[in-house]
Amino acid sequence: MVEGVETAQQQNVTVLDYLIVLRKRRRFIIGMTSAAIVATAVVSLLLPRVFRAEARILPNQQNSSGVTAQLLSQLGGLGVAPGMVGMKTTNDLYIGLIKGRTILDRMVDRFKLLAVYDVKYREDARRDLLKALKIQDGKKSGIITIGVEDRDPQRSADMANAVVEELKNVTQSLALSEASQRRLFFEEQLKGVKESLTRSEEALKGYQEQTGAIEIKEQAKVAIEAVARLRAQIAAKEVELKVLKTQTTPRNPDRQRVEEELRGMQEQLAKLQGRTGASSEALMPTGKMPAAGTGAVRKLRDLKYNESLYELLTKQYELAKIDEARDAALIQVLDKALPPEKKVKPNRRVMIATAAFTSLFFAILGAFFLEYRERFMGDPVNREKLQQLKKGA
Repeated sequence: MVEGVETAQQQNVTVLDYLIVLRKRRRFIIGMTSAAIVATAVVSLLLPRVFRAEARILPNQQNSSGVTAQLLSQLGGLGVAPGMVGMKTTNDLYIGLIKGRTILDRMVDRFKLLAVYDVKYREDARRDLLKALKIQDGKKSGIITIGVEDRDPQRSADMANAVVEELKNVTQSLALSEASQRRLFFEEQLKGVKESLTRSEEALKGYQEQTGAIEIKEQAKVAIEAVARLRAQIAAKEVELKVLKTQTTPRNPDRQRVEEELRGMQEQLAKLQGRTGASSEALMPTGKMPAAGTGAVRKLRDLKYNESLYELLTKQYELAKIDEARDAALIQVLDKALPPEKKVKPNRRVMIATAAFTSLFFAILGAFFLEYRERFMGDPVNREKLQQLKKGA
């Protein structure tokens, strides 16, 4: 009967009962909370100050999808972060490059971070640097904010600016490679054509000196120049198609266009020559010309061909140089990082507020636990059970 009354009393606990416990244990709660606040304040004063410097950049938004695909196709030799797989925007690509091993290693060497972070291995230095990097991607504005946290405000600014510099170096070397290869290809072709042009000039000059001055009829000269010019255009178009084949698929519209243009030129050349074979004879049959004139025609034809081919390749070479220079500026620096005046860590207000609420919560739990323990030990039946438990042990 007595146990039933006690159980009923325990079930009729009200908010007033909780308030009574809190008032009774107020010294414990206040003491525990105050101790935690003081300890947190002392720790926050002892922690080193950390500063964050930020630089803001704007990646090139023109032809961003093409640039992204071009860069992604050339990242095999770089240690990029695993998260780069599946990236869809240029900003995602650049953030992945920043977190990649190539730029991180350059930063470790540039600022001697093994000594700064007091670590032995480069992997540890890269890990600490990644923790110090605070990168924000402005989805709407397209602006990337690169922050670096460090105990030295000047070093934090220098490191943030250095990350931007290293990113520009990496992206330029990647983006320029295709344009550079195209330029170098045309440059090599020009060297060969220039040598052929020189040989043709010398051959024509030597032939005329050997046989005497030969005057070619205007009709034959025009026909020779037309055929030579068309052959040069075909050769230049073949070079252009060769470049496209190394960079595109057969379904690429530019490649299909060039192939169609090449077929049209070849058909036109066949008509001009008056036959479908691979002969390079001009409109006027060479059998109707004197032997000396025929030799001069052939020498002049070779000369005109090399002149036209050299002119066409020179134009494509200049276009490749323009593309190379145009692709260089992929990143614009909006704001350079400056040494910060205020620290970002430790945030004493946040630390103390967090400690206060956390300690208050656990102090209240502790107060109820102490009250429960006191009541439990005050019950003779429970004390007797504890004694039996100790004897059994």
